This record gives sequence, C-alpha cells and structure tokens, in this order.
Amino acid sequence: MKVGFFSPLPPARTGVADYSAALLRALQPLGQVSVNQRDADIALYHLGNNQLHREIYQCALDAPGVVVLHDAVLQHFFLGSLSEPDYIAEFVYNYGGWSADLARHLWLHRARSAADPQYFRYPMLRRIAERSLAVIVHNPRAVEMVREHAPAAVIHEIPHLWDPPPLPAESDVIRLRAELGLPAHAFLFGVFGHLRESKRLTAVLRAFESARAATDVALLIAGDFASPDLARSLEPLLGSTGILRVGYAKECDFWRYAAAVDACINLRYPAAGETSGIAIRLMGIGKPVIVTAASETSRFPESTCLRVDPGVAEEEMLAEYMVWLARFPEDAREIGQRAAGHIHEFHAAERIARLYWQALQDCYDKRNGN
Repeated sequence: MKVGFFSPLPPARTGVADYSAALLRALQPLGQVSVNQRDADIALYHLGNNQLHREIYQCALDAPGVVVLHDAVLQHFFLGSLSEPDYIAEFVYNYGGWSADLARHLWLHRARSAADPQYFRYPMLRRIAERSLAVIVHNPRAVEMVREHAPAAVIHEIPHLWDPPPLPAESDVIRLRAELGLPAHAFLFGVFGHLRESKRLTAVLRAFESARAATDVALLIAGDFASPDLARSLEPLLGSTGILRVGYAKECDFWRYAAAVDACINLRYPAAGETSGIAIRLMGIGKPVIVTAASETSRFPESTCLRVDPGVAEEEMLAEYMVWLARFPEDAREIGQRAAGHIHEFHAAERIARLYWQALQDCYDKRNGN
C-alpha cells in the first residue's frame, strides 16, 4: 500500500506543519509514504482552518481519501476562501434552505468571526465528511461534530501525536531565565502559539494581575498576534510588571522557552473541535497545563491537568490556580509528571503512527474488496 501524504510542512508557521512532519517520520518505517504523491494507493489529507489548506481541501474532494481534521470547524476556512454567493451555497448545503438568511448575516458580520461563538456553532463539515473514505479526529467533540454533519461517515478518533524534542540543558534554562530578568524564585507561566481571540488573553492577563498581587509570578507570552486589532486592545495590559513578551519562536527557541516556564496556560473558547498541540507538547515535557474544561480536553485524566470553566468563573478560577501552583511548586511538578506519563503512554509517535496506518489499511482494503 502506497500512501500519498498531503499537508503543510515546515517551515510553514503552523502547528499542523510541525505535527505532520513528526507523523511523516513515524509513518515511514511502516510502509511507503510520499509527500504530494497523487497516484498513491490511498491519500492522507491534513486539513485545518486556514488558507494553507485550500489546495489540499480541493484535492480531498477530487480524489477522496482519508482526511485528518485538525480543526473540526471549517467555518473560518470558507469565510476566507469563498465568495459571498459560494459561501451561502456551501452553508445551505450543510444546513438546509432555511439557513440562507443566517448565512448572509454571518457573511456580513464576518469581521467578528474570530471571537463570536455563533460562528463556531456551524462547522460546515458535511461535504468533506461525506466525500471522504474516512475522517480522523483527535477528541470526542470533533467526533460529535463530524457525526452531526455526516451520520454515515467512518470516523477514527486518534490521539494527538507527541514527538519527544531535544530539550536544552538545565544550565541553558537557568541562563535563559536570567536573561529574561526573572527573580530566582518567580513562578513563570507561559502562553504559546498564534495569539488569537479564542485563547482568552484578556482573561489570562486580568487573572495574572490578580495572581501577581498575591504571590511572586511572571507571565511569558510567546507568539505573534493573529490580529492587529487584538494586539492594540491588549496593549495596556501587556505593559504590566512581570509580563515578558516574545514573538514567533522557531522550533529550537520554542523548546527553550517551553523548558523555562513552570506551567502553561492553554485556554480555548470558543473551541473549534481541536486538540492543542501546544498542550500536548508542554504536558509531554512534564509541565502542568491549565486548559478550558470542554469535550476537546476530556480525554486528559483529571490528575494530569487543571481545568478552567468557560464563562463567568473563568478569570477567578484561573487566578486561583495560578496562585496555588506558584505557592506550592511541588504540586505543580507532580501534576506535570503525571501529565508526562499519560502523554508518553497514549500519545507516543510510534503508537499514533500505527493507529493511522491501520485506519489507512482498513480503507484501502474496503475499497479493494479485501
């Protein structure tokens, strides 16, 4: 069985590219896998919610194979790739003729789509899910989304992949923390990745202010803002004492900063059915991670992470967790150790590659009557 592998790959600045590069390495010992090979026996298409996946999406419709939905909400992908008439037609295909007026409303007000939960309620998955031989997702919420749009679809829930990184030496970590100007005993929280509205940065910054008034904490925000408007709106809060700001970090620098933090804050609301690669990475190296309580994070055992409820309690809960971890760093280390154990057991690249290969093999055999 020859597999065609279709995905953005490094140096593309996307978590899907990093994920796909690791998966590609893990799959190659199992059989013949070639990037962008259109005459392969079966294709594996990686889809996300941005325009890097535009050509791949069309290929997945033209030559159906197995699709990986890294985001189970394609709403924003269509807002960015279709004209108004085509967007409305696609929306109606998903939700019926009654929804045309709603589609027009969503199109008209699309400037607020990054933060408005209404846009996340309409994933627009029907066409790709019905057309594909199988759909791979990473969490129970994504399974539900696909099933709601295509009840007959073949769905495989495969955990997000963990690829062990080359971590810096402890002396390098100590040096980096000194370069960042951190006091010796400050507890450093980190927010990583593309900084968009759904990462709840306003709540994070306000919670940090509350925590800083109670204990010795600092906050590293590493990544580029997805929107200049968001960056401007947060500028007053970003200037607070104890906040350290760095932009997009290359892979080697990312792991230096990841090793330097004591805990990671990785909130998501509204969620798009995604499993955060950053959460998996930080948990994998033994860092406690604070996540949003949702179906997307429900596979993590209770003892391996901290969950914050979305809504009115979010900011207060986050601040309390920050104070607790900073005051009791031994508890933080224990949570991180349990997280690492879970990730290494269930998300290891070799295990995930075998699950992918079996899903591909099942589709290949079914299509060929084996």
